[in-house]
Amino acid sequence: MQLIDTLKQKTMGLACKGFALIKSTIKKINLPKILAWALSHKKHIAVAIALIYGANYAINYFFPKSKSAAPTQLVTTAVVQKSSIPIIIEATGNIVAANIVDIRPQTTNVVSKIHIKEGQTVKAGDLLFTLDDRANKANYEKAKALADDATRQYKRSLELIEKKFISQAAADTSKANMQSAEASARAAQVALSFDHIRSPIAGRAGVINVFPGTLVQAGTNISTTSSATATSTTAAMVTITQLDPINVQFTVSEKEIPLILGQRDEADELSVTVDLGGTNAPVEGKVYVVDNQVDPSIGAVRVKAQVSNKDGAMIPGQFVRVKLKAKTLKDALVVPTQAVVTNINGNFMYVVQPGDTVDLKPIKVIYQYQGQTVVSGINENDKIVVEGKQNLRPGGKIKETKNAEKAKEQ
Repeated sequence: MQLIDTLKQKTMGLACKGFALIKSTIKKINLPKILAWALSHKKHIAVAIALIYGANYAINYFFPKSKSAAPTQLVTTAVVQKSSIPIIIEATGNIVAANIVDIRPQTTNVVSKIHIKEGQTVKAGDLLFTLDDRANKANYEKAKALADDATRQYKRSLELIEKKFISQAAADTSKANMQSAEASARAAQVALSFDHIRSPIAGRAGVINVFPGTLVQAGTNISTTSSATATSTTAAMVTITQLDPINVQFTVSEKEIPLILGQRDEADELSVTVDLGGTNAPVEGKVYVVDNQVDPSIGAVRVKAQVSNKDGAMIPGQFVRVKLKAKTLKDALVVPTQAVVTNINGNFMYVVQPGDTVDLKPIKVIYQYQGQTVVSGINENDKIVVEGKQNLRPGGKIKETKNAEKAKEQ
């Protein structure tokens, strides 16, 4: 660089001498002669000026003056540590019932009595509705009487065949009559049971859509819609919904499927945390099914988990936030997310070198969540720059602040 400065000084010196010579010459020559000389040598003068300017520009461009050393940057640092970190997948889901049954009649009849109230909690087997059972009860009593008589006739035929008063064929006919009568009695009993509608599951009753005296028919949807002028009936008599336990359904992107279906340790169960919002505490649950196909319209797979709902805070259709714990990364290199430098060339990180200088190393981001990042490309116990990296350059000098020392002590 000293040689370059000397060359520039000599060039400028020669230029100054040339201009001094021209100036002395101008003093000796009058103006007309000067103009005549300039006009006769204008090309040479222009070439000389262009050469001088070009040489100066080239020297400054290709051999710039050395800049002053960059100032020391104040930074905070952290030491890269290995730890186990769970992979969390966040999603928005909705609550769905574990079981839901629309109660509909199996026979055409009139509602005689309603044994439940809207919103009531019922158990499996609880009586919900009683239909007008007079006709079916009479048919059952008639069939039962005929079955009892056929049974007595068959027993009598067994006594007579021992005394050889009747043939074996007559006894067989008596037995067939008895079995037919008993079957008719059982059929009448089943028909009678249709008049007593019971809950097949435990759950909570919804809106009751019938009233005492309402005519219901098998295969017909029943519900009651009241307006100012009329009442119309469609849908179910009532819907029983199981609310405890209850299910939460959500979707997981297809790119995250390997995290939930890939190889995991036995201890890595697929668990979820359901956030209801408001003052309700998050609820823990377990995933019990991952759908066997991806929905191509959204590029995601459906997942269902079951959670406890003893307090009844969740109802079907409710939107919730879900955190799915997919697996645990063991012995992972965990760094603060703000230490990662991202640009068009990828992800990098400033690593402190001996002599309090830094080196910019390329890294690969494996997983990020809540201010922590799992990376590869650096080593355990490397000291990395967390804050103050905005003005850093590779090879730059650094100085740790007191915040860094406190963080290191903690």
